Amino acid sequence: MGRITARTRVARITVGGATSRREDHLAVEEPLEIRVGGRRLAVTMRTPGHDVDLATGFLVSEGVVARGDQVATAIHCGAPGENTYNVLDVGLAPGVPAPDASTERNFTVTSSCGVCGKASIDAVRTRSAYDVADDDLRLDPALLVDFPDRMRAGQAVFERTGGLHAAALFDGRTGELLALREDVGRHNAVDKVVGWAARERLLPLRGTVLQVSGRASFELAQKATMAGIPMLAAVSAPSSLAVEHAAASGLTLVGFLRGDSMVVYAGEERIAAPSDAESHATALRAEAS
Repeated sequence: MGRITARTRVARITVGGATSRREDHLAVEEPLEIRVGGRRLAVTMRTPGHDVDLATGFLVSEGVVARGDQVATAIHCGAPGENTYNVLDVGLAPGVPAPDASTERNFTVTSSCGVCGKASIDAVRTRSAYDVADDDLRLDPALLVDFPDRMRAGQAVFERTGGLHAAALFDGRTGELLALREDVGRHNAVDKVVGWAARERLLPLRGTVLQVSGRASFELAQKATMAGIPMLAAVSAPSSLAVEHAAASGLTLVGFLRGDSMVVYAGEERIAAPSDAESHATALRAEAS
């Protein structure tokens, strides 16, 4: 798997048992400097691979671009002596304004924090080009509960290292897995999925579900709405600000999606079994008459 995994010698110690030594696999974490037009925009700690998707998705999340065709070029580069695979210079399409100087991150974006380095609280909130509130997605919960296991089955690098987050994009109507990406940073995994979709000219991602392997932070909820995704599902808990953002934007937010159950924090109307949906429609017809 090249630069995605690395090997190291480890000692496994069991209390009251023997100590064994063996070779183990680690998920690689390296910095990626994202430049726009030669100017540094951010440095993010990521797992190498799908760097162009990562940078494109990051630009969508930051509101720099809203469509894939607004990114004209993406070239790995760097000064003499630099690892050129850790520097990516993005060229915007003609007529697309360069990011405002205030957008530049002042610090490295760690693998655990995607908004670190934002200069102000206002800068954390980004206005989306897409409105998810009017998305007419309706999803049977029996379909939704399968998404975490299907995502987990596709995590090839996690299987070897146990050290990566994942994000998967599903068609909410058919259940088709559209894209899956892994990374040491959960926000990077989401950016890679969004960047893939942008480069495939699929934005806005109406009728889709973003499934993530960990918790649902405010930033992940915002990344979903920035890409026009109407539903975010997580296997763990959401934060209070993620719930507030979901309620305000019209995003359906699901947490603790495990086994055959889930907790819906916002947008419950999008999740209904066929029998429930029919009962609701019958009740509405009865009220109208």
